[in-house]
Amino acid sequence: MFDVIIVGGGPTGMMLAGELRLHGLDVVVLERLTEPTGQTRALGLHVRSIEVLDQRGLLERFLRLGTKYETGGFFAGITKPWPDGLDTAHAYVLGIPQTVTERLLAEHAAEAGAEIRRGHELAGLSQDDDGVTAELSDGTRLRSRYLVGCDGGRSTVRKLLGVGFPGEPSRVETLLGEMELTAAPEELAAVTERVRRTHFRFGAMPTGNGLYRVIVPAEGVAEDRTAPPSLEEFRQQLRTFAGTDFGVHSPRWLSRFGDATRLAERYRTGRVLLAGDAAHIHPPTGGQGLNLGLQDAFNLGWKLAAQVRGWAPDGLLDSYHAERHPVAAAVLDNTRAQMHLLTPEPGPRAVRGLLAELMEFEEVNRYLIEKVTAVSVRYDFGEGHELLGRRLRDVRLERGRLYELLHAGRGLLLDRTGGRLSVMGWEDRVDHVVDAGGEWDVPAVLLRPDGHVAWVGEDQADLRTRLSRWFGTAVGGTAVDRTEAGGTAVR
Repeated sequence: MFDVIIVGGGPTGMMLAGELRLHGLDVVVLERLTEPTGQTRALGLHVRSIEVLDQRGLLERFLRLGTKYETGGFFAGITKPWPDGLDTAHAYVLGIPQTVTERLLAEHAAEAGAEIRRGHELAGLSQDDDGVTAELSDGTRLRSRYLVGCDGGRSTVRKLLGVGFPGEPSRVETLLGEMELTAAPEELAAVTERVRRTHFRFGAMPTGNGLYRVIVPAEGVAEDRTAPPSLEEFRQQLRTFAGTDFGVHSPRWLSRFGDATRLAERYRTGRVLLAGDAAHIHPPTGGQGLNLGLQDAFNLGWKLAAQVRGWAPDGLLDSYHAERHPVAAAVLDNTRAQMHLLTPEPGPRAVRGLLAELMEFEEVNRYLIEKVTAVSVRYDFGEGHELLGRRLRDVRLERGRLYELLHAGRGLLLDRTGGRLSVMGWEDRVDHVVDAGGEWDVPAVLLRPDGHVAWVGEDQADLRTRLSRWFGTAVGGTAVDRTEAGGTAVR
């Protein structure tokens, strides 16, 4: 029996597999495709996803293959300067194709010990008090303690569970593909600038090796949205909107996407959970989809591991839905707003112009950038310090960087009291670092494995209450706390 079966080998599934392997779980990833599609829908990673990778020691391999962009334009394409002093050590967008992101995460999952089975399609599932049975299309049956559906917007897992997926169907559709073209760069730039004055879902940008990523509105919403468009369909729509087809030819891949916006009614049904596009779909405006899925996996991984390992406090696994469902709802709303602002009708264009003026105010620009990049996400942990529920940016400590202390996926007590606090009884789940560095005017902070602040203060009794809430019942053992990365101090 596996500990966890992950259905879907995209970025969300691979990120989750890596997180679960941090805690030693026996994980298998089932992917119906025999090879990656090679399609690059997402083009970059936002601040919070970059932080997530840094917190697990993965960022350097992504930086080697990506490009940093300190630029605005992520809310409805309204270009404004990146706000100064964003609350992060990574104030940039990392331009990196989805194909590369998926490959790097798959390599990490495999290196960590996850089993990845391609060409395996889920056909059925059932669950009981002890686990989940997954039936594959070839008749094979696999057994696991839990199963997570990371299998995209048309999720088989979600449908088999009968989980509602309310929202709005696609009303407009956009063609997207990667291909070569013969038009001169000067013509391409001039035509694109002219067309985008009224139609924002249009463009052709170079992706390297003589290829261009071409985007243009479709004529309507296709009856069968699983069928890719033809090259002739691209040519026809380019001529309609631009008066030229730019001589497009030799496509590498062609696809279509709509503006359907839906959110699963629940993220957990017994021993089966949903993450990524299986739990939520929305238009790609703002480039938030892949990022939202990675952050789902980051929230879920340590909680599911705690459940399997037997130390999860009551309600911890259910907090995955309680925390991530509202985040997804907010993303759906901001993409709805952005899609409205991207339409060519006079009313939305007037509102877009007004918003562009408002974004000249630093506070407005910052608010929208923090929303799209997920920097402003705060989970509801109840009343308390202003840091409670927020993630912390990376900072320099006396013994290195904060995020370096989170690579193992454990909780962390960052103690600036000189060592007056203790995590005795939780040493197997929480590291204790005594360090006077940092940039916060607080005596100590307790971080969950996902870097969100679970407690702020200096009272030991209060700390023990919070440790119990997030890390379960204390266990007996030696009174030894980790005081720095790689070291211990006996108390």
